[in-house]
Amino acid sequence: MTFNIFHKKTSQIALLLLTGFLPLGCVQGQLTNTSGHEYRNGMVVCAYPDASQAGLTILQKGGNAVDAAVAVQFALAVTLPEAGNIGGGGFMVYRGADGQTNTLDFREKAPAMASTNMYLDSAGNVIPDMSLYTHKASGVPGSVDGMVTAHKKYGKLSWAVLLQPAIDLATNGFKITKHLANDLNRNQAIFKKLNPGKIYLLKDTPWKEGDVLAQPDLAKTLELIRDKGRDGFYDGPVADALVAEMKKGDGLISKADLTNYHAVWRNAITGNYKGYKIITMPPPSSGGIALLQLLKSVEKYPIQKWGHNQDSTVQVMVEAERRVYADRSKYLGDPDFYKVPVDSLLNPVYLNARMKSLNWNAATPSTSIQPGAFVGYESDQTTHYSIVDRDGNAVSITTTLNDSFGSKIFVAGAGFLLNNEMDDFSSKPGVPNMFGLIGGKANSIQPGKRMLSSMTPTIIEKDGQLFMVVGTPGGATIMTSVFQTILNVIDFDQDMQQAVTSKRFHSQWLPDNVEIEAGALDTLTRQKLEKKGYKIIDYRPIGRVDAILKTKWGYYDGGADPRGDDTKLGW
Repeated sequence: MTFNIFHKKTSQIALLLLTGFLPLGCVQGQLTNTSGHEYRNGMVVCAYPDASQAGLTILQKGGNAVDAAVAVQFALAVTLPEAGNIGGGGFMVYRGADGQTNTLDFREKAPAMASTNMYLDSAGNVIPDMSLYTHKASGVPGSVDGMVTAHKKYGKLSWAVLLQPAIDLATNGFKITKHLANDLNRNQAIFKKLNPGKIYLLKDTPWKEGDVLAQPDLAKTLELIRDKGRDGFYDGPVADALVAEMKKGDGLISKADLTNYHAVWRNAITGNYKGYKIITMPPPSSGGIALLQLLKSVEKYPIQKWGHNQDSTVQVMVEAERRVYADRSKYLGDPDFYKVPVDSLLNPVYLNARMKSLNWNAATPSTSIQPGAFVGYESDQTTHYSIVDRDGNAVSITTTLNDSFGSKIFVAGAGFLLNNEMDDFSSKPGVPNMFGLIGGKANSIQPGKRMLSSMTPTIIEKDGQLFMVVGTPGGATIMTSVFQTILNVIDFDQDMQQAVTSKRFHSQWLPDNVEIEAGALDTLTRQKLEKKGYKIIDYRPIGRVDAILKTKWGYYDGGADPRGDDTKLGW
């Protein structure tokens, strides 16, 4: 049976009675049910039920959080083809049970043959869709090297054991959900158009919930990765197939690019918000810096008193978001190629000065907001999973192909999708990418450079102890979704499932509007904000947050986003 904790008092009594752990349970997020399940020995929250099960199985076998992350990553490559991947890349934030932290950058890189103006025509204009749905849209994949690197440093169980759940899912197939069936059906035409002669994810009749999806070519690729580790992907038959696919489509990735790719360990960026320590991802993620800027920008305002999604709360958050996204457009990029002014961007004096122009009577037009100036300085489809093991080791990992199903192009014979991460570079200064984000010199295309990302995997401590593991997909909305989820818990006293389920809003400087989910604002709040000049636009669901909260009683309370098939499992 699954022990369901609905009330604080019930929790306290239950904890006096329980002596070991709570039995295995599974809850998929549902908008009508925000009650949580709490577990003692570990938890996995990710975007697909079978992948969550793969991670939990590894935890139950004695694996740690990183072991489970490896299993989840490869299982998602099978069960969540629109975002899970071996052909993309991502970021990992790690916190050990001893409090030690680290981050791993396995973001994709521009091929050696890439060039700054590669997506411009002879007149200097951006060529439509070239950075999105062609072989030239793909950066050198980092996911496999990232998992190998993470496992080498922190893993406990054997590599082969961690790959087997994904291999079984690809070989035997799995029952697809309604969400996945709809996604596959929507993309049938473009799959056929961009993949002549290939049959991956295609079906003569519409996909429906419960259909079994097997992927034999992908299974063979995963077996090679299981047996040969990194060389199973970056060398041998899989590498040959990837390079052959590039040549067939006039792409840029070479065998040398694959050989030379390596994930990079980087020091976490840390900050404080109301007594909580925020541990998050440094550049080339823009998410970590942006999250800390957002939190510090609103810290002095009494948003708890004003209330969740009330007009003053929304106004101050939107104004902070506009200023932070303006800074992102100028100052953030790959730190191996560009000097990112981290200290200046996170300086409290600078952030306070940025917020001084807030006018409570009227919206600040985005056209009047520019990136901040410093003395002496010159010039996302994604998926996330959060895991904690019984010892308290925690990982927050966000990975991506960029667009849903990436470039929509499969590697013939190997069965996996290519990313279209090159669109995350600034193809031309001032021209937005697919998410409407503006970039400049800091994020220009250069060979071997990692493109800027919005991914924001984050871990939070309270009084030196693990408190929260959080992250989300969502392109440009990632940073604001993580921001709101954190505030929902710390300032608005929501439990983890409530914080993840709560309706969200988003603003990003340009375009000059505020996007809201249905029901995010009540009618009066919306009217108040519109009278001040805020352009509010009804928007599709924002983000798919997966998070874990460690309660004051020492249990893990998960939040699985009801906007997708996200699933939390614990024991």
